[in-house]
Amino acid sequence: MNNLPIPDPDALAHSQGLRQAIIREIAAAGGWIPFSRCMELLLYAPGLGYYSAGSRKFGTAGDFVTAPEMTGLFGQALARQVAQVMALSAPAILEVGAGSGRLAADLLLDLERRQALPERYSILDLSADLRQRQRETIAAAAPHLLARVDWLDQLPEQFSGAVVANELLDAMPADVVAWRDNGIFARGVAIDTEECFTWSERPASGPLLAAAEEIGEQCTLPPGFESEISLSNRAWAAEWGHRLQRGALLLIDYGFPRREFYHQQRGRGTLMCHYRHHSHPDPFYLPGLQDVTVHVDFTAIIAAAHGAGLELLGYASQGQFLLNCGILDRLAEIPNGTPDYIRAGGAVNKLLMPHEMGELFKVIAIGRGIDEGLCGFASGDQSRRL
Repeated sequence: MNNLPIPDPDALAHSQGLRQAIIREIAAAGGWIPFSRCMELLLYAPGLGYYSAGSRKFGTAGDFVTAPEMTGLFGQALARQVAQVMALSAPAILEVGAGSGRLAADLLLDLERRQALPERYSILDLSADLRQRQRETIAAAAPHLLARVDWLDQLPEQFSGAVVANELLDAMPADVVAWRDNGIFARGVAIDTEECFTWSERPASGPLLAAAEEIGEQCTLPPGFESEISLSNRAWAAEWGHRLQRGALLLIDYGFPRREFYHQQRGRGTLMCHYRHHSHPDPFYLPGLQDVTVHVDFTAIIAAAHGAGLELLGYASQGQFLLNCGILDRLAEIPNGTPDYIRAGGAVNKLLMPHEMGELFKVIAIGRGIDEGLCGFASGDQSRRL
């Protein structure tokens, strides 16, 4: 990690605080915790986890750049799909994990232009710091629309309308699993003699073992294969079967269908960390100062949602989805050759191109009571791959 930027003393002290908190939890648990619990603490430990503390995460001053931070055209294109979902269900939006608030601001402004504003735009984000930044972003970009926005502490009991989640599922805790000659093991976290985090394996059991056995049978994994299973994002998708009355979830994230996720060429999994625009695979580096993510098994998401009574409404690459939603038409509205056009054109190219974000990122729509085909999947729908 010698090539990574060095944090300042305050940041290092913050990281050490989280490290000690995790060490105490491991000790209290008998010397071992599953990686899913470690990931939960790394990201969400109150006041210490990456998403719970106050460091800047998004944009050039943070650790990574999301699509809404790159260009407002992302939100403008997505607004076309959101408007259609609302027209077919109810005039309400719930964004889960709203980041800096940039996507919310862009959606609201473009929906206003389309004369399709929601009655309420709800945001579910448990980070007090991010809530404040979201409020500031929306107030600066669309002050006249701020009154339509409210913040929730938990999922609503019932909801109709459009649910939007951009890069949410990849940040939900996941277990790391190893398929060995002598069985299936959960890879967890222990402490070595120098009080450093170290990987340690125990036999998998319960729902994790059942999920791993199913994956192993479907994908014929060789001994030594290691990867991730997120029971939490499966549970989250299934929960909407109890809460969504009519409408659609529009989930945008990086990942694969199951047979690609657990392909033999991906034998060390997808766990990845992001720190100051550098990517690396060590989740134990600078606890609380870096993002820790895993790719999404979209087959597991739709299986969980379908089992809870929801339907698959579409699945496509991000690039194809944005093309279907007219992102190039919106780009063409910017005067050609101007600095704004050049900046927007570069961002759109990154969002669309297969070797950039266009193919790695996917959009999946899951819903209930939607009888009309969704515009974002009019061409290039890959639902059969799931």
